[in-house]
Amino acid sequence: GGRAAKVLQLFKTLHRTRQQVFKNDVRALEAARIKINEEFKNNKSETSPKKIEELMKIGSDVELLLRTSVIQGIHTDHNTLKLVPRKDLLAENVPYCDAPTQKQ
Repeated sequence: GGRAAKVLQLFKTLHRTRQQVFKNDVRALEAARIKINEEFKNNKSETSPKKIEELMKIGSDVELLLRTSVIQGIHTDHNTLKLVPRKDLLAENVPYCDAPTQKQ
């Protein structure tokens, strides 16, 4: 019983994080929702405790990565990207800017 509760907890946490990280981005929200649901569905018949443990670890890592590394960018106009940092982004995360140079 305990494991099922842990799996459900992780499932809910991933969805909560997804909603914070991709707030107002309908396409990203939907893509992430499908991906999370798919991963859980694909592995729901898994019975090996070791394998479940591994899957849970991957899920937790993904959640942490989403929460701490994903930064939303909003195109404010033709070539301006406004970054929307959330308060739980790691302070030492220096935004890496990979803007394509405009070819004349």
